[in-house]
Amino acid sequence: MAFSISDSGALGNVPPTPVTGPAKVDVSQMRRVLPRITALALRYPGGLTLAIGCSLGAAVANLTLPRLFGAAVDQAQTLLKAGPAHATQAQAALWATAILVIGATVVRGLLTMFAGYMGEYVSQQVAYDLRLKYFQQLQRLSFGFHDRVHSGDLITRGMLDLEGARVFIQNGAMQALTLVMLVGFASYMMLSADVVMGLIGLTFVPVASIALGRMGFLLRVAWLRIQKLMAILTLTMEENLQGIRVVRAFGAKTFEMSKFDKASIDALNLAYQRILLRCRGVSVMTISFYSAMTILLWYGGHMVVNGSLTSGRLTEFLTYMSLMQSPIRQVAMIFNSAARASSGGERLFEVLDLTPEIADAPAAKPLTPSQGVLRFDHVGFSYVGAAPALSCISFEVRPGQTLGIVGPPGSGKSTIANLAARFYEVTEGSITIDGQDIRSVTLDSLRGYVGLIQQETFLFDSSIGNNVAYADPWTTDERIAGAAATAQLHDHIAGLPDAYETRVGERGVALSGGQRQRLSIARGVTPEPSVMIFDDSAAAIDAVTERRVRDALAQATKTKATIVIAHRLSSLQHADEIIVLDKGRIVERGSHRDLVARGGIYADLYAMQSHAATIGAAERETEEA
Repeated sequence: MAFSISDSGALGNVPPTPVTGPAKVDVSQMRRVLPRITALALRYPGGLTLAIGCSLGAAVANLTLPRLFGAAVDQAQTLLKAGPAHATQAQAALWATAILVIGATVVRGLLTMFAGYMGEYVSQQVAYDLRLKYFQQLQRLSFGFHDRVHSGDLITRGMLDLEGARVFIQNGAMQALTLVMLVGFASYMMLSADVVMGLIGLTFVPVASIALGRMGFLLRVAWLRIQKLMAILTLTMEENLQGIRVVRAFGAKTFEMSKFDKASIDALNLAYQRILLRCRGVSVMTISFYSAMTILLWYGGHMVVNGSLTSGRLTEFLTYMSLMQSPIRQVAMIFNSAARASSGGERLFEVLDLTPEIADAPAAKPLTPSQGVLRFDHVGFSYVGAAPALSCISFEVRPGQTLGIVGPPGSGKSTIANLAARFYEVTEGSITIDGQDIRSVTLDSLRGYVGLIQQETFLFDSSIGNNVAYADPWTTDERIAGAAATAQLHDHIAGLPDAYETRVGERGVALSGGQRQRLSIARGVTPEPSVMIFDDSAAAIDAVTERRVRDALAQATKTKATIVIAHRLSSLQHADEIIVLDKGRIVERGSHRDLVARGGIYADLYAMQSHAATIGAAERETEEA
């Protein structure tokens, strides 16, 4: 099930909000999220100061233009009215003003360029920090979190939502600073020159502010819906690519296309809605601006005719208004950027603000093993919102001993393996190593001591050697080859054209299922952990090869505490003790011989598998004959 944002804003395994229905928008999020994003830029005071300085310098250069243009108009009129004696002087003054206009324009252009560059620099630095912090948080969050949240949504948050937060620094905060200075100073100069004309020129500001403010609120709704839709699109594409063989095998291309097309159409419609909102806001602003300029031109023109105002002063007023038009137009971009950043930043910070369920205790110390005894003491565990998965589980494994665990699917076998490595937290009882509760030691030391080879094999798209050495990248080639030999894979790898440099492909597609499992076993053996747990890690390996792997592992783990979880009972016959699970409880325990003699669940499983093996052998003999 895809995850969404609950009413409280927390992450949870809850039904997604319909993207076409009404969206609840917490306006206060903008007041909380936007200052937080802006504060991230303060970590780079040098670049930020330079960007702000260049922006202010460009604004000052911009604000000199109205006075210069006004002076130029008056000088031109003087030149036309002046006699031959004053014409040369007036013409020189006009040329000087023209040179100043060109100089102010060049300065404004250069400062604007540097301000844009430094704003982009700071925003990219913030994005870099956020990416690292977000990725680090994903590594810290527990398996329980990743069980509830789809990776497609997490990818969307770490890419699209993060980019929306970054852009706000450059196109939101920096532009808003320039806007405030330009509009504020221009308004002051207009009002100080003539109150009536200043008020006429500023009549468009409240109208534009209301229209653009409403647009910003509605854009936040639209962006929130768009980002949820993008998460659905990412989820759909990711699942399709991961399951492309299943899609092709069942001829489900049409179904997958229709599913992706529906989400794409919804996203397209919301994009149109967002564009329409921006166009409406900009249109209201533009109409109000030109209406105010028309009235100002009419009123000022009458004053010029009456002689109470010079043409240069009227030009100055109109130029101030023209200067305000550009930043006021940018209000639409600022609101759009703020709306996207507030919704995207909210989704991003939801993950960043989570407290990992599994983390080092405040006074955690590295594990200090002595004998290396792993003990489960009346352990109980329940997954979130589910019935108890384990109840009153107790056992002990010493170095050199092997514990076998068997049981039907869902009986809690893999849960025991995950609890031993503290991927989940026990809800009852305790797990100790030499009397040290694993909750009181650091996770790094615990997971370096306890090695888990899981049932589901995941291989990275890299070389075979890199996959084997993943847990210990600095290990020697001899140790890599030795681990592969233990997994009965060295001969096959050595026969490949590139040997250990052969790439396995995405998720190990270049290898068979059995080869992937053996490579996973080699990867688990390489770091030589003191406690080794094999969670049905030989299920895809044929019986003959499994026997050779088991014999090699017996030699490699003879001094280690070993837990073997398997459905194939032949994998457990050598164990010192076998426990049988059913519905999260231990229902039988003992050696292979004792359990068979007891005639219980284990004996029934053994008889069933032995009978199936006998029939299979007989059929093979008949086929060969």
